[in-house]
Amino acid sequence: MTIFQALVLGLVQGLTEFLPISSSAHLVLFPWLLGWPVSGLAFDVFLHAGTLGALLGYFFNDWVRLLRAGLAVILERRIGFDRDRQMAVYMVLASIPAAGLGMLLNDYAETHLRSPLLIAVFLAVLGFLLYWVDGRSTSLKNLDELNRGDAIMIGFAQACALFPGVSRSGATITMGRYLGFSRDSAARFSFLLAIPITFGALIFKADDVVRMAQSQSLSWGYLITGFMASLLSGLAAIHFLLGYIRNADFRIFAWYRLVLAVCIILFSVFSGR
Repeated sequence: MTIFQALVLGLVQGLTEFLPISSSAHLVLFPWLLGWPVSGLAFDVFLHAGTLGALLGYFFNDWVRLLRAGLAVILERRIGFDRDRQMAVYMVLASIPAAGLGMLLNDYAETHLRSPLLIAVFLAVLGFLLYWVDGRSTSLKNLDELNRGDAIMIGFAQACALFPGVSRSGATITMGRYLGFSRDSAARFSFLLAIPITFGALIFKADDVVRMAQSQSLSWGYLITGFMASLLSGLAAIHFLLGYIRNADFRIFAWYRLVLAVCIILFSVFSGR
């Protein structure tokens, strides 16, 4: 891998992690289309650490408030009617499905579910659902109206993102819209929910990264390049999407997914790859 390739993949990760178009799909497709070497686990972990940094930076005040509320729930063993405490509990509940499925299917997903044609199918299916749901949801619930059932449903949608091409943000935003939340509320909860599951995934893979570092298979130049590109482009993507959906819908992203799926299939058929 070169510094340029690390820079490009970092930008791709940061932009596509938060737009509902699937970062995992794009990280598979770019090397496949351009004939680049597979980046490997350690590099992917650093890219996700970059987007985690973008989330923590952009929503810093929200997470400080939620962490304090969560600690209060643990220490006092009481939730009560405090909205921050309720939200902290909902975040935990919503993270359980993805964490459980990730631990069960992580190795299988990384080795058997990265076929470009399979990714094209997932891109198209979620693209259609996003288009259909977003265009028909007229309710305008906000995050203050989120309840336990909503959190669990969105959590199961997040678990589907284990399959490359589905998109974690795409699945959670689509479910949020289906449950009647406004575009801004669906996107904000999606972004907040990304923090615990991303942090957990990084911890889960930490031993593998350390072993790779000890075997001297890591080049810190391209790891840091990918991390910084992912962090900065992630911040830009969050800011862009939250501003964009104030006056627009998600259909442009749905169409992008559908067009990309068709392009993947055509490229695969005509190139024989």
